[in-house]
Amino acid sequence: MNYPLADRVASLQQSDIRRFSAWCAEIGGVNLSQGVCDQPAPDAVKQAAKQAIDDDHAIYTHMRGIAELRQVIAEKMQSFNGITADPEAQIAVSVGTAGIFACAAMATLNPGDEVIVFSPYYSYHVNLLRLVDAKTVFVETHPPDWRFSMDELENAVTDRTRWIVINTPANPSGKVFSEKELADIAALAKRKNLLIVTDEIYEYITYSQPHVSIGKLPDAADRTITISGASKTYAVTGWRVGYAVAPAEICDKIGVVSDHLAICSPAPLQYGIVAGMRLPDSYYADMAKDYLVKRDMIVETLRAIDFDPYVPEGSYYILAAFEKGRFRDDTHATETILEEVGVATVPGSAFYRDPEEGRNQLRFCYAKQLADLEEACNRLRKLGAYTKST
Repeated sequence: MNYPLADRVASLQQSDIRRFSAWCAEIGGVNLSQGVCDQPAPDAVKQAAKQAIDDDHAIYTHMRGIAELRQVIAEKMQSFNGITADPEAQIAVSVGTAGIFACAAMATLNPGDEVIVFSPYYSYHVNLLRLVDAKTVFVETHPPDWRFSMDELENAVTDRTRWIVINTPANPSGKVFSEKELADIAALAKRKNLLIVTDEIYEYITYSQPHVSIGKLPDAADRTITISGASKTYAVTGWRVGYAVAPAEICDKIGVVSDHLAICSPAPLQYGIVAGMRLPDSYYADMAKDYLVKRDMIVETLRAIDFDPYVPEGSYYILAAFEKGRFRDDTHATETILEEVGVATVPGSAFYRDPEEGRNQLRFCYAKQLADLEEACNRLRKLGAYTKST
């Protein structure tokens, strides 16, 4: 039977990330492909969620999340991000950052509207924009430090442009946008009357420079949707608790869309995240230190096997280039590494406007328990010995 399918899904398919993750699981390999954050959640977070289940917090929540969670989000936004937000009017909780991004898109974009995205990009941003029939316009960032041209950004703006999307720290590049870069973007958005949508899910994982939220800047304060969530910070990627901070009129519609799509994020898990957001500052400092150790471990390993890693300033991903001719392309490199040493990665072309720009790159995720990452590095070093001897 020729089943009818919507045009919007014609080009959508399972991502390389999930495909290679599944292959890795089948062979019992070490998965450096998907950003599952394969580490234990803090005990306080788990205990609070268990208690919420025991307390029968099992019904629908407010469409923008439980009041306790919105309150601690407001406190965190003020103390960490420098953004003042009314928990009753300017904060909406939904099913993860991907879910809240989709709600924001449906609330503010019409078919044919243009959205500027920096390349390399997070594929869920681009695919969700396609699902609402928005047109994505790319601006390049260039390795090794992922700089971009403000002239190129300004030239990308047309009379159809509605959003500029920022991901800082960025997946997959690890770029942390500087305050100067963000101020320039904010000034452009104000001049052109654009919304800024900033995904800051990795905000606590930075190394060489601090995280800056564009929403705290004067030119951006009344035109920014700041998105973040619990997945990466508390190692609960499957819990699906994300949030947006936005001007009240926009936030209300994000909440309404979320209500129609998902009704609410899982109620007991929201209570768990309240406990997480009350953890001491030392928790976040220790997490960043832990990821720095892991980053340096994977960087050293990649260099030892003759890859050229683009050392990230934040997040827990790293793009690394291999010499052209060593493998046929990035897919062949991914398949070879998985077959030879049982380590899953992601082809770099999956993240670029022009896939050719990533044909000699792979993305590695180092959000693993230390013993597992050490095992992955040991396996990768065997690949180095193998490739050099053949």
